[in-house]
Amino acid sequence: WAGRMRLGTFRILLLLVQASAACEFGPFPYSVTGIVCRMTKPGALLLNQETAQIIQAAFRNAKFPNITGERSMRLLGKVAYGLTNIQVNDLSIEQSEVELRENDAIHIAIKNVTALFKGTLTYGYAAAWFLQLFHSVDFEIESSIDLQINIKLMCQKDQVATDASDCYLTFHKLTLHLQGEKEPGWLKQLFTDFISFTLKLVLKSEVCNEINFLARVLANFVHDSAANFVQDEDIRLDLSLASVPLIKANYLESHHKGLVLYKNYSDVFSDSVFSPSLLTESRMLYFWLSEHTLDSLALAAFLDNRLVLTIRGEKLQALFEMEDTEAQRKVVQMIFQGTSYNDSVVKVWSLAHPQISLQPEGTVVKSLVAVEVSIFPPGEESLMVLYMEEEITVTIQAAYAEKKLILHPLDSRIEFKVFKCTADPSGNDPSIRNFLQTMISVVGIPEVISRIEPALTSLMNSKGLNLFEIRNPEIITRKGYIIVQLDFSFPDHLLLDFLEKIL
Repeated sequence: WAGRMRLGTFRILLLLVQASAACEFGPFPYSVTGIVCRMTKPGALLLNQETAQIIQAAFRNAKFPNITGERSMRLLGKVAYGLTNIQVNDLSIEQSEVELRENDAIHIAIKNVTALFKGTLTYGYAAAWFLQLFHSVDFEIESSIDLQINIKLMCQKDQVATDASDCYLTFHKLTLHLQGEKEPGWLKQLFTDFISFTLKLVLKSEVCNEINFLARVLANFVHDSAANFVQDEDIRLDLSLASVPLIKANYLESHHKGLVLYKNYSDVFSDSVFSPSLLTESRMLYFWLSEHTLDSLALAAFLDNRLVLTIRGEKLQALFEMEDTEAQRKVVQMIFQGTSYNDSVVKVWSLAHPQISLQPEGTVVKSLVAVEVSIFPPGEESLMVLYMEEEITVTIQAAYAEKKLILHPLDSRIEFKVFKCTADPSGNDPSIRNFLQTMISVVGIPEVISRIEPALTSLMNSKGLNLFEIRNPEIITRKGYIIVQLDFSFPDHLLLDFLEKIL
């Protein structure tokens, strides 16, 4: 009962959404596109395999009303009937096919749905001599049905919405069985004739309404899941539509603004380089992200004080002892003044918003970074022994394998802006600066990236990415944008768990 109440609440909210006005877009919608999602026909075919769960849920959760009727019969007088407590048992689906009809709809043909309806038949008739008789008997209705559903994609409340009201049921069989052999054959034939037409109308109305409802709820579910995926605490992305969703013969495509939303920060974007020709149709799923979106995410991370790293102990030792040479030992002794690594700490942080630039060779990150080395001699106050600021430019190539994000740094450039070291107050000793420059490029940058990799992987997995079987993912950078393309397997339990929560 509580589940039905929740379902009723969902329906009321959905009706309010349907009543809202459609979205309005400017004359150049691609100009504000920051994120694009394209699912090609192979992906749609794979996803269509899950429609069996949706159709089964639609039949099981449709609220079939009581069916009543009355007819005058010679000798019998008026015969009235009522079918109550109608429910569905033993539902099976033989085949489901999907077709993308360009600029029209997603056409789903579901063939040979066999369902057994059960309930109670109550009937009564008044004979010519005014003797009234009333009977109640259990019934079963065997049915074989084909469904044709045309799902249109549209924009409501600035997000993708569906309209599956174009729904048709074709009945190949609809047979009424009355329980027991005591009832005369004419009674079964009589009620079959009475009931069939009305029952077909009721089934079509209730099942199609339920399918339309579930399609809209699932569209909201996909949007909410995507919004959750691109949000972490106070940082999130605006997934409002930048144009009407597209249906082409070989793919579905939606275009989103991709603006960063962070506290009082206001993001604007109107110079997108996106064009549908930038994406192909050979993989199941594509994501296109603009340089502006990634650069704004880096800004939000900076504003949220996330670009801070502290290194101590064994990690610090590995950083400064990258090579075992006399020159290296001398420099380390000069910097740390004999203090052990356990009594020392290095703090690294960004002084300004890191700038992201997407190029064919990879993602170029340019950042002004500060490095501070402090020691804590036993029994003495802490002492900052090194402070430097450098502008670091590094090119990174990204990949995804074995459900882990892999970041590979390529060439890097380091330019010192500020350099203060207690072991070299004049700054004239090149050995310290040369050692630090080599240490940063060879060990420091890979160390920072090695911290970022698991953090981002953990964040993505917390959003459920690891539930999917992703095959042959590719991350391709071009000037001004990045493309993620992949094939995937849909996790069976994900949709089923969601349906169980709302129904």
